[in-house]
Amino acid sequence: MERELALEIVRVTELAALGAAKWMGRGDKNSADGAATSAMRAMFDSVSIKGTVVIGEGEMDEAPMLYIGEQVGNQEGPEVDIAVDPLEGTELVAKGINNALAVVAVASKGNLLHAPDIYMEKLACGPQLKGRLRLSEPLETTLLKAAQILNKSISELTVSILARERHAAHMETLRSVGVRIKQISDGDVAGAMAPAFPESGVDLYVGSGGAPEGVLAAAALSCLGGEIQGRLLPSSPEEEERCRQMGLKDPLKILSMEEMVGDGDVIFAATGITPGDFLGGVLYLPGHRAETYSIVMRAKTKTIRYIRTSHFLPNKPFLDTI
Repeated sequence: MERELALEIVRVTELAALGAAKWMGRGDKNSADGAATSAMRAMFDSVSIKGTVVIGEGEMDEAPMLYIGEQVGNQEGPEVDIAVDPLEGTELVAKGINNALAVVAVASKGNLLHAPDIYMEKLACGPQLKGRLRLSEPLETTLLKAAQILNKSISELTVSILARERHAAHMETLRSVGVRIKQISDGDVAGAMAPAFPESGVDLYVGSGGAPEGVLAAAALSCLGGEIQGRLLPSSPEEEERCRQMGLKDPLKILSMEEMVGDGDVIFAATGITPGDFLGGVLYLPGHRAETYSIVMRAKTKTIRYIRTSHFLPNKPFLDTI
């Protein structure tokens, strides 16, 4: 993929973030998600790619735009797979809570896992723990091993997990072992990325979340030098069959990074909608301006760019229509 594509993708996440930010704290997550999706789709039209959405807002009959299988881009560039989450953390925006993002991942055609919209068990870590932990091992073993590798006492280890009733057993284990726990209300992609950012203070991300978000996190961690392992959690024979139809012969196998995002180049971009652990949120300024804070990364070069952009809103008339 051409390196110039990275900056084009940031323009896509920036507009999605600007679209969603207008709905911050207004209690309407559907309108916020719709605004982000409409803005992201409109900006994709200007990008020189022949893109196919493999992770999007749903199937064609469920989502009017950015649905799985939709073609995006101006159809004049390379063929690529696209994974999108125009608003990662709909509840976060609706309630005005931190860590909502607009996210896009791009990989060469055929490299991104066609992940079904079901739960995935996850274990994510930063570069120091990459290749040294196993999702197949008991959680207690993983925690003790991580603390030893990081040269920390178990009480110094910080583990992040979604605050969900389904994680009751995980929480019991975490507390019995004695680690520090950071519960997050939403934001599965940002949660899995956190261990790769030393400033987050998070060493591990565990528990289950959406499978599509797992692939997006894998794209990010492939750029950051971290790792995520995943195992799909189909809850019915119908969901198992859907996994097989999407190319997963064994729906219950543990998936490596390579199986989720391939071993080629990946571009990942995210723009903050509300302030977060590693990105600021959309900030409205005098003079009809708004400021955005983004990150864009590339797996091939491991380059990480933070981009602060000032937007003159009257020059973005599309935002007035959403």
